[in-house]
Amino acid sequence: MPQNGTIGLVDYGMGNLRSVSKAIEHLGGSVYVGSDPKKLSRFQKLILPGVGAFGDAMKELKKRSLISVLQKAAQNGKMLFGICLGLQLFFERSQESPSVKGLGIWKGTVVRLPKRSGIDFKIPHMGWNQVQFRRRPPIFNGVEDGAHFYFVHSYYVVPKDGSVIATETEYPRAFCSSIWRDRLFAVQFHPEKSQAAGLRLLKNFAEL
Repeated sequence: MPQNGTIGLVDYGMGNLRSVSKAIEHLGGSVYVGSDPKKLSRFQKLILPGVGAFGDAMKELKKRSLISVLQKAAQNGKMLFGICLGLQLFFERSQESPSVKGLGIWKGTVVRLPKRSGIDFKIPHMGWNQVQFRRRPPIFNGVEDGAHFYFVHSYYVVPKDGSVIATETEYPRAFCSSIWRDRLFAVQFHPEKSQAAGLRLLKNFAEL
């Protein structure tokens, strides 16, 4: 199996696998979709997608022996890209599942979006919204500040080290919508559903 140019898309039963894999293939990239820890550990680039609850996701990753694969990938300097719930799983804990430990690749917690009485901000946050740069990761090359991306979520990450925050989005107040350090990237929105701007992120990741 080719490993250098192929991206490993982690299948743990809780992600938009088909949408992400089709987007990468549309861009001319090669992708392996699966849950075999031995195969995934051979790739230099991994994408961790996710839709659903934090606790359920960690349970499924543990069941498939994928927790150590992701943790070792980060420790060994491989490229990781978390999408939506995948971003949240990179952190230590979530208010959604207080007794469950996350991957702990980044220090920090995941908290629920605030409710504001008298303001029409529904939870989950669903639809198009802008991202504003605090720093510009290489996966955002060619993407304008203020570009719109598609969100579906009720929780967001609060990193212990604020310097890892790459972009923020307002709903109703500013929250962290992407993070970056070295070869580790993650976004709260869905690039595979975000048309041209989202495809540009996936293309950039594939070409890094």
